[in-house]
Amino acid sequence: MKFNLTYIFLIVVLISQAQTKMTPEGYIATYKDDAIKEMYLHKVPACITLAQGMLESGNGNSDLCRNANNHFGIKCHKEWGGEKYIMDDDSSNECFRKYENVLDSYSDHSLFLFSRSRYASLFELPITDYKGWCYGLKTAGYATDPRYPERLIELIEKYKLQELNVIESTPKQNFPAHDNEQKSEMAIREVYRFNHIRFVIAKNNDSFYKIAHDFNIELEDILAFNDLTKSDKLSYGQKIYIEKKRRRALEPYHVVQKNETLKSISQLHGIRLSSLCKKNRLKQDDKLKIGDVLYLRQKKNLPK
Repeated sequence: MKFNLTYIFLIVVLISQAQTKMTPEGYIATYKDDAIKEMYLHKVPACITLAQGMLESGNGNSDLCRNANNHFGIKCHKEWGGEKYIMDDDSSNECFRKYENVLDSYSDHSLFLFSRSRYASLFELPITDYKGWCYGLKTAGYATDPRYPERLIELIEKYKLQELNVIESTPKQNFPAHDNEQKSEMAIREVYRFNHIRFVIAKNNDSFYKIAHDFNIELEDILAFNDLTKSDKLSYGQKIYIEKKRRRALEPYHVVQKNETLKSISQLHGIRLSSLCKKNRLKQDDKLKIGDVLYLRQKKNLPK
């Protein structure tokens, strides 16, 4: 009888695990809106984000994904200042980044690519060139698997993920909610968090005043939170913080890319413009050069 009960218990456990295992279709349905959001914010093609997430996390079923919300296999590297998850990978006891939630993993993946010069050429490609992105990731050293580009392309084409790579001037899709915030009856807004700061994504025909009104915040405060002025223009898909940015970012440094400014980098990393300038001994109107390294967590040392 004891043996039979044990056997039955094991069968029930196995069935339960099988039932909770996420399928590729389930993964896509659950996270495609997060991938689209990242495409609008950071210009990483949605199909690339989804395909990498599917491949790296085993469709959301890997131990790293389940225990650390790490969907992209991003290791700590020496600069990581967040929580850590230790597991065996290429070597024993390797350090991986651990996130509070899945959205943080998606956001960090975008920043990981956007803030490193070795991936800069990818952002010069058309948003629809998913094959260029796949081969470019391998060339830049994202993965050691020699078939990494082909595996990504197979996933993208099998599930037609390339159809998500369209940035429209008046998109119909809405971003999903990730926060239990009160929403205005006049304008439903989804609230996100990055670097522990709440933000929203500007909609079509939006304005700073509308955002301030929806959250009962003074217009001057919205502008101050984002280091903006009344003369600045608001564009669709723009990240707008609805509370003060932090004095330090999650990442330790940022490598300047084409057309970036101190203000755009401040918004990207959720760090106050004044803090960014202070850490790097710069003035707010200073010009940046491609390849410059900006410190985001500590002050830049003076040359000896």
